[in-house]
Amino acid sequence: MRQVSIGTKTMVVSPHALASAAGARILEKGGNAFDAAVAVSSTLAVVYPHMTGLGGDSFWLLYSPGEGAVRGYNGSGRSGYKASPEAYAGEQAIPTRGIRSVLTVPGMVDSWSAILREYGTLPLGDVLEPAMTYAGGGYPVSRSQYANTKLCAGLLAANPYSAAAYLRGGGVPPAGTRWIQSGLAQSLRRIASNGRDEFYRGGLARDITSYIRKSGGLLLADDFADHEGNWVTPLTGSYRDLELYQLPPNSQGFTGIVIAQMLEHFDFNSIPHGSVAFYHVLVEAVKLAFRDRNLELTDPDFRNIPVERFLDKAYCRELAGRISRDSAAPLTAEPLGSDTAYAAVVDGDGNAVSFIQSLYFEFGSGVTAGETGILLQNRGSFFSLDESSANRLEPRKRTFHTLMPALALKDEKPYLLYGSMGGEGQPQTQTALLTRIVDYRMDPQEAINEPRWVWGRTWGEASTELKMEARVGEQVLSGLAAMGHEVRKIGDWDALTGHAQAILLDAHGFRIGGSDPRSDGAAIGW
Repeated sequence: MRQVSIGTKTMVVSPHALASAAGARILEKGGNAFDAAVAVSSTLAVVYPHMTGLGGDSFWLLYSPGEGAVRGYNGSGRSGYKASPEAYAGEQAIPTRGIRSVLTVPGMVDSWSAILREYGTLPLGDVLEPAMTYAGGGYPVSRSQYANTKLCAGLLAANPYSAAAYLRGGGVPPAGTRWIQSGLAQSLRRIASNGRDEFYRGGLARDITSYIRKSGGLLLADDFADHEGNWVTPLTGSYRDLELYQLPPNSQGFTGIVIAQMLEHFDFNSIPHGSVAFYHVLVEAVKLAFRDRNLELTDPDFRNIPVERFLDKAYCRELAGRISRDSAAPLTAEPLGSDTAYAAVVDGDGNAVSFIQSLYFEFGSGVTAGETGILLQNRGSFFSLDESSANRLEPRKRTFHTLMPALALKDEKPYLLYGSMGGEGQPQTQTALLTRIVDYRMDPQEAINEPRWVWGRTWGEASTELKMEARVGEQVLSGLAAMGHEVRKIGDWDALTGHAQAILLDAHGFRIGGSDPRSDGAAIGW
């Protein structure tokens, strides 16, 4: 069990210690939180390749004291010009793996450029230096990379470039093995030298799209050339005395606010932490928020999503009134990807960045774009071929997105940065952290260390199970089952419940960091 980390000026948290250290190194060199966040992001793309990479997406919440406001950046990609249900004629669904699951342009590299252009102080090459060093010189294979490579060895072996990048002689590299990604290192160097347009319009873009075309994929050079991420106005809500911020659709971020605003109507002083009632109330609130999400969430450019109604306090109070105190409500769960990396940075000037990135499923599509070393995401596989679905496949569309970094302000200043990997589990883990920190006065590390759960999906499988870490105890497990929950006991510290990280800024100005012992991460501050 990890102990809390406290810094007087700075804090960096991420699910991999080398990525956290990369951010800390940038801060030591005089960079700000925005520089450090991009360093963390790019390093995670190297040392946590099963979770994230240059071929994936990212979402960002940023606070600058000079502006005194929270801004958001949507770094998710759109589907290609040729993306349509007709391209999948005769198929029941879009494949979840392989080249035909590669439907959306990766948005993460663009987000690095946008954030550094707006707020950074260091050149892109300096910020990418840790990632380039680890890719070219090697890093130790983490426990998580080993476990996920073992799980996906067959998928990786099916693509010769993925096999070369992530397998050794067809076998799984043990944890602790020095791992070099020379192709990825060269791609990072090209981006560092030539900027974001190298990835979207330059030689690297041509290399990626040429490989996709020759492999039978749908993305074109024009799809990459026309990509742009977007600065967006975050959604806001409240919980107790905190102002909550989340990304708007196509992110599922609004669910984090809706759940919190339902829970405001429960007195946790009368609900013991870790009790049957505690877990039941939180799970039932999650289910109600998911009902609206499943019906409406997609690209807002293609559908009018009634977010204002979902966030309305009266509506949330009405939803809270539907929660039965003694029985579980039925609800089916969509299969969602779970592999994601959440991180956060706060610097000595009060700049704060909460961000998250992903390839969707573990190792994304399983397809590496030739010699570039860039693993392509399968995010587009969540589009629907059903013409009546809000999330139906259409050209130049962003799909329903699980990524949702969170940020809470207190007295108009950053108070809590928090998030977790795990598609369906992200709003659930955020809810656990928020209630534990606000209502039960836990520090971020205590809140992360406590037993967790995930209702619904795991590893892309449809499920209505309530998976709970065994540490909750048999009395809680049997009590929830008696209320109608489909309970399944999982490991004491199970990665199925996500890799959570958090930073709290207390009344003394200290930066209090927590990093998940279920991950390979670290909280580094001074």
